[in-house]
Order: sequence, then C-alpha cells, then structure tokens
Amino acid sequence: MLEHYLNIHEIENIFNEEVKPYLSLYSFDHGELICSQGDPADCLYVLVKGKVKIFTTSPEGKTLILSFKKPLDSIGDIEYVQHGTEFINTVEAVSSVHMIGIHHRWLRKYASDHTPLLQFLLKVITQKFYIKSSSLSFNLLYPVEVRFASYLLSVCFEENNSLTTGRLSTGHLMDAANLIGTTYRHLNRVIQQLSKDGLVERHKGYILVKDKDGLSALASHNNIYE
Repeated sequence: MLEHYLNIHEIENIFNEEVKPYLSLYSFDHGELICSQGDPADCLYVLVKGKVKIFTTSPEGKTLILSFKKPLDSIGDIEYVQHGTEFINTVEAVSSVHMIGIHHRWLRKYASDHTPLLQFLLKVITQKFYIKSSSLSFNLLYPVEVRFASYLLSVCFEENNSLTTGRLSTGHLMDAANLIGTTYRHLNRVIQQLSKDGLVERHKGYILVKDKDGLSALASHNNIYE
C-alpha cells in the first residue's frame, strides 16, 4: 500500500533509495490525533489519503482552527527544517487518514541534501504561507456568509467531493466564528439566513448541509480554508 501511494501521488523520487527502507505507512481514524502542539517533533508526515484539521490551543485552553489539509500535503515540515523544535500545532484526522512517515534522524542521515525532497518541502511550505495570506485577505474582503460557506465546504466534504458527514456540530460554532473572523452571535444570524435559503438546516446539536452546490456557488467555488 505504501508503494501504491508513492506511485499514485508521483512522489517516489522525493525519497532516495537509502531512505525508503525507513518509510512507514500510518493509519488514523476520525477524531484521532496525529500530533499534538508542544510534543517533540521527530517525524515528517506526508498526507496521502483523507483530510486533517490543524488547530492551536492557547495557554487558557481555547482552541482555534487554522486550516484543513488534504493530499498531497505534509505535517512536520517546518519543524524538520527548524531542527530541534516542538510541533507548532495539533493535527487531528477528520476522516480516515493515511500518512507516510519517516523519522527525522533518517532524513538527516540519508537525505539532507537530496534535491527532490528539498524542492518538495519548499513547495509545501511556501504553499502554506500563500494559503495563509489568501485566507487573511478572504476574511477581510468577503462577507461572513461567504466565509462560512467556504468553511462548511472544508469541514463537511472529502477531497473526492463525497459527503463525509454532512454535519457540523454546534459545539464547533465558536471555533468556526474565530476562524472566519466574526462573532458567535453574528454567525448564528448567518446560519438563520442560510437556513431560509435552503442551504443548511439547523437541528438540535448540529448544522446539516442541504445544498452543497448552493454553498459552493455562494463561496464562489473557493475552499479557502484548505
């Protein structure tokens, strides 16, 4: 299966022959933590199946979702480059997830100057900065209903556009409000309007997506939080 993922994502060359014996394939279930903020960062992961949620936690225990990632992406790349640092954020599986992982010690021993790997890391790290810049602009330039529609697309749908759960727990609305840059009260007003428009339906304990295509049109087909 590991060879299968290397082939379908065309990433065989980013790992040289000396490194490949040390590659492992990891499986995570929905809700399982892949790494936790503050833990020693000793492994580089490449996301090859599923979707993950990245969030940070304040000293007071408040959490803030930063983004969602789907293949092909990596976890622990910045920590690998910044040798000796801890994981900056917590990463949680929001679907069934497969990741290729390798310990930093083998990368440093056998691939520290392997050009394809360095180019891959440069690409994914710069892409993260680009997405962060875009999301900041998106939060400033677009109304809350557009931002929330994009958020729902990120949370409720897999990379193959199949419906994952179709639901967003109301317990996550505060996180959603923080991520898209609005208040909890205003977000509730937006949800009421989206319900009137037939895009979502509010139930006890969760928000149900009713019209995925309608949400995509509202968000101008932008999943900015991925």
